[in-house]
Amino acid sequence: MSGIRGSGFGMRDADTGIRGSGFGVRLSRCLAAGLVSALTVLTLPTLAAEPQTVTFAARDGAQVAGVLHLPQKTPAPAVVLLTMLGRTHRDWNAAAARFVEAGFAVLAVDFRHVALADPGSADSVRSPYGALVLDAEAARSYLTARPEVNPGRVGMAGASLGANVAVLAAANDPSVRSLALLSVSLDYRGLKLEQALKAFASRPALLVASSEDPFALRSARQAVTMGDGARELRVLSGAGHGTVMLAREPDLATVLVDWFLRTLL
Repeated sequence: MSGIRGSGFGMRDADTGIRGSGFGVRLSRCLAAGLVSALTVLTLPTLAAEPQTVTFAARDGAQVAGVLHLPQKTPAPAVVLLTMLGRTHRDWNAAAARFVEAGFAVLAVDFRHVALADPGSADSVRSPYGALVLDAEAARSYLTARPEVNPGRVGMAGASLGANVAVLAAANDPSVRSLALLSVSLDYRGLKLEQALKAFASRPALLVASSEDPFALRSARQAVTMGDGARELRVLSGAGHGTVMLAREPDLATVLVDWFLRTLL
C-alpha cells in the first residue's frame, strides 16, 4: 500500500506519479500541452516563401521563365540574376539563398533558346543574343511589378553572356540602380559593352574576373574606366569563368550580397 488513498489531487499511479483522472489531473495536462504549443510557436523560425517558377512575356511576345525567391519581410529590395549561355537558373541557387537570407527578393532567369551566333558577327542587332536583352528587360519589369518588391531598389547581376545582357538591359533603364558583372566581355558575339556601360553613367557596377581567364580579366579592367559612376574590380585566382566562380569561391556570393546591400539600400 502506498499510504495514500482516494481520488483527486495528489493521487499516484504506477506510470505517471499521478493516480486517478480527476479535474486537477486533466487541468495540469491541458496546461502543460498549452505551454508546449506556445513555446513551439515562439521558437519556430519564420521562413521565407518557397521559390516559385514564374513566366512573363518579353516585348516581342516571347515567353520567358524564371524562379522567384522571396524573403520573409516585404516589400524588399530585389536583384535580377542572368546566367551563362546554355546554363539555367540553378547556377544561382546557392547565391539566391544568400540573397534571401539578407532580405532580398531574387528572380533568376532562364533565357529563351536562341540559335548560336556567328562568332564573326559584330552587330548586336543581327546577333540572336540581342533578343536576350528583351528577356532581361521583361524580368526587371515583372519583378518591379510584384507587390513584394520595392521598385526603387532593384539591381541586376549577370555572368558571362548574362553580364553583357545585364549591361545592355540596364543602360537606359534608370530603375536598375546597380550592376554586378561576372566575367564580362568587351564584345560577346555582337553584344558590345562600352557604350552601354557609359550610358549606365553614374550608377555603380561591380566587375569580377579570375586571373586565369585572360579575356574576361582584360575586359573587366577596361570596363572599370567606362562611365563616371563607381566601378569596383574584384580579381579572383583559379575560380574559372562566370557562374563557375560561385561554385569554386563560395565567398563570392557574400561579396555580391554585400555589394547590393551597399548600393541598393
